[in-house]
Amino acid sequence: MKEQASLGVSGLDDVLNGGLMRGCLFLLEGSPGTGKTTLGLQFLLAGRDAGERVLYITMSETESELRGTAASHGWSLDGVTIFELVPPENLLDEAQQQSLLYSSDLELGETTSRIFQAFEQINPDRVVLDSLAEIRLLAQGSLRYRRQVLSLKHYFARSHATVLMLDDLTSDTTDKTVHSVAHGVLRLEELSPDYGAERRRLRVLKYRGRHFRGGYHDFVIRRGGVQVFPRLVSGEHGEDFVRDLLPCPSPQFSALLGGGIERGSSVLVLGPAGTGKSLLVLTFVASAVARGERAAIFIFDEERALFVQRALGVGLDVESMVDSGKLVVEQIDAAQMTPGEFSARVRQLVEEGVRTVAIDSLNGYQAAMPEEQALVLHIHELLQFLNRRGVTTYLTVAQHGLVGDMRSPVDVTYLADTVILLRYFEARGRVRRAISVVKKRASAHEDTIREYRIGAGGILLGEPLIHFQGVLRGVPSIAPSDAENRLMPDGP
Repeated sequence: MKEQASLGVSGLDDVLNGGLMRGCLFLLEGSPGTGKTTLGLQFLLAGRDAGERVLYITMSETESELRGTAASHGWSLDGVTIFELVPPENLLDEAQQQSLLYSSDLELGETTSRIFQAFEQINPDRVVLDSLAEIRLLAQGSLRYRRQVLSLKHYFARSHATVLMLDDLTSDTTDKTVHSVAHGVLRLEELSPDYGAERRRLRVLKYRGRHFRGGYHDFVIRRGGVQVFPRLVSGEHGEDFVRDLLPCPSPQFSALLGGGIERGSSVLVLGPAGTGKSLLVLTFVASAVARGERAAIFIFDEERALFVQRALGVGLDVESMVDSGKLVVEQIDAAQMTPGEFSARVRQLVEEGVRTVAIDSLNGYQAAMPEEQALVLHIHELLQFLNRRGVTTYLTVAQHGLVGDMRSPVDVTYLADTVILLRYFEARGRVRRAISVVKKRASAHEDTIREYRIGAGGILLGEPLIHFQGVLRGVPSIAPSDAENRLMPDGP
């Protein structure tokens, strides 16, 4: 028999570095509604599917409620033995009088004795005890409660059973009696943001003699059970690849970027609304698809259908790229998806072969992560992970304002390898657009400012505006002798 007992929960075995140590007692605690029962059932079902004997001892839910929970996830509890202690009104059923008890009518020792009897009848390999709150109420004191928990621990240990005790934290939350007794402690939490769906996360508080993935890990409860998204640690991922120079969509872009974009680097596109940040990124993504690479675009701020339609307007057929299997376009609802789940999705696509990732935009990503410092840390880990895997990343940030001084909702320019700045400026009574590269770590780049235009043929770059100054402030001064030759021809 394996040393580790898998919990059967996607991602959680990774957090626990393999699962639960067999023959030990673990505590799973969390407020009502955080998913303890669902996770406990998955733990038993994983054991049943592995050919083990499993037992669910419940003092807080009836068997019908447990089966209802299982049915909501599409599970069958065949092969799972359920021993319940039920309210006295259920004892009126003569068919159940011999097998069902009501815990509050018993002394603590007698309740524990009946638990042992149920255990001996099955001799299970896995046990879930739901919940410790009932035993704590019967104990009516910390010392007696601790002794009963120790009694349960030693009894189960002699039989080499792996035990998961559930605690709903409805009693004294400062009582850490079981923490010192249990071999490991997992805590589930539910957060309620000001807007959007509730967020759930878990943390391993303790695991004796075992290295585990620390910190908080997002998780969700959907049909099929609990799914955990382990916190991304970039240092654990890496592969050898050649940091070659990727070709640009046009010679003008190539000159602006000093020859191209390095594979495995990150590119940040900054600019106010409407400057074409999304289309610029899509131009580079289409170039990656054209050379045979797989790419993915995550849209936070725009409807997918509108994004596809706008791309068609500049000659980029997104749907055909998607149909070819070379491009994945996913619309992300920041109010519904946690940053941990988003990172897990990016990682999944990278492991499936995606080599270009675009995130449009970080403003939408920030909506999912209100704490700015935490957002920067998330982005840092995500960019480092993509860099180590040889993935070229494009990010956009919409700045506040239209001309003059621009402000960004979050400053991540120091994280990106290349920063492209888009600006509006006024000249000859028209609103025009300017592009410049203000940072490039890997190589030299053009330090001039170019005008660009968005048309049916995509993004067209003009010659460097070398006889202008103040373009980035929005109102440039123009040398009269050169003005006619340095601006792009006026379009319709």
